[in-house]
Amino acid sequence: MQPNPIDIPDAMTGSVRVVLIVDDSRLQLRIMTTMLKRWGLKVLEASSGPEALEICAKEEPDLVLSDWMMPEMDGLEFCRQFRAMKRDKYGYFILLTSKSEKGEVAQGLDAGADDFLTKPVNSHELRARINAGARVLSMERELNEKNRQVSDALNELQKIHEAIDNDLKQARTIQQSLVPERVCEIHSSRVSLLLRPCGHVGGDLVGMFRPGFDRLGLYSIDVSGHGITSAMVTARVAGYLSSNFPEQNVALDKRFDRFYAMREPAETARLLNQRLAADPGVEEYLTMAYVAADLQSGRMRMVQAGHSPPLLLRANGDVQFIGDGGLPIGLVDYVDYDQHEFRMQSGDRLLLYSDGFTEAVMKDGEMLGDDGLVKMFREATEVGEGPDLLEDMFWRLTSQMEDSTKLGDDVSAALLEFDVLEPAEDFEF
Repeated sequence: MQPNPIDIPDAMTGSVRVVLIVDDSRLQLRIMTTMLKRWGLKVLEASSGPEALEICAKEEPDLVLSDWMMPEMDGLEFCRQFRAMKRDKYGYFILLTSKSEKGEVAQGLDAGADDFLTKPVNSHELRARINAGARVLSMERELNEKNRQVSDALNELQKIHEAIDNDLKQARTIQQSLVPERVCEIHSSRVSLLLRPCGHVGGDLVGMFRPGFDRLGLYSIDVSGHGITSAMVTARVAGYLSSNFPEQNVALDKRFDRFYAMREPAETARLLNQRLAADPGVEEYLTMAYVAADLQSGRMRMVQAGHSPPLLLRANGDVQFIGDGGLPIGLVDYVDYDQHEFRMQSGDRLLLYSDGFTEAVMKDGEMLGDDGLVKMFREATEVGEGPDLLEDMFWRLTSQMEDSTKLGDDVSAALLEFDVLEPAEDFEF
């Protein structure tokens, strides 16, 4: 019966198959070769270090038995060069020596040797040393296989991440298209919009629509949560307040098949709540500040559905937060909303904004808050107007934040810079 290779347990029989013996003594080569072949191992022979390196370049032995004292290149130098070779798998190295002093053993370990055998070699000790090497190689190769599996899994995850990242970049482009106009000159007034999601996509939305010569709808929306789900809800809501398709806009009511009149903001909020609450696939809710503006008279009608209160900065420098809260949209089935009314004069500015501004954490550890927003708004109006004013506010916010490189929440704003519109002559809808 053919013996199992060096009596290694079955789980390790694949660890040591090829052994290289390096010795300048032909007698020692013959003795060890005979023993190893008897144990079922393939044996390679070399009588010097350089010859052994040539063999290792062609065939990778699992285990090397090398004499320490050899001419040309001793066992230490051969071990160093063996370790410097590029190999697909680890090779176990045993030095054969008559040296036993601790300093000399340390030299061998430093050169890269794994174990030592004292000459003359005893067959039982040789078998025990090779068994120990087989266990080490088995564990090393098992670890390599697990590392390979982990590496393959990481590569696959990287591919998946890249695909998701590309999809998110496309989703960001689509979401940005929901706000096609960032600035709009409306006769003598101007509307500017700012949208900065904290990730690829976000849950904030700002926008406007113009159903007539002197009419303007302006809104700021913040969907609960962040990320893809919130972004999908903002896309749906953008359709409900579309500037391109007035027949789908819940804020507009078609009259006499000729023009679209603006519904009362409270009614608009009620209809929007009705649509979202009735959709079983939408668990998110949203806050909204929506203003229906008359650009001739300066009359503003507003609904605040759980959103941050709009900030009105008068031309004379007075400030006012407008609104008193209200329930978010889509939170409960049936809600009646309160409506607020105020007037704007030439030179007044109205800012609709998300809580990404006021709840941003500053370097002092405190949130910006209402007072900080007023101060920031005032400072920005002194150096810019229109979209530049909003960009300046965003710059001031991020430069003063605790972590200026990362937004904690989406940041958005809609700005109306108002100037009284002169009545149109012979204007028809």
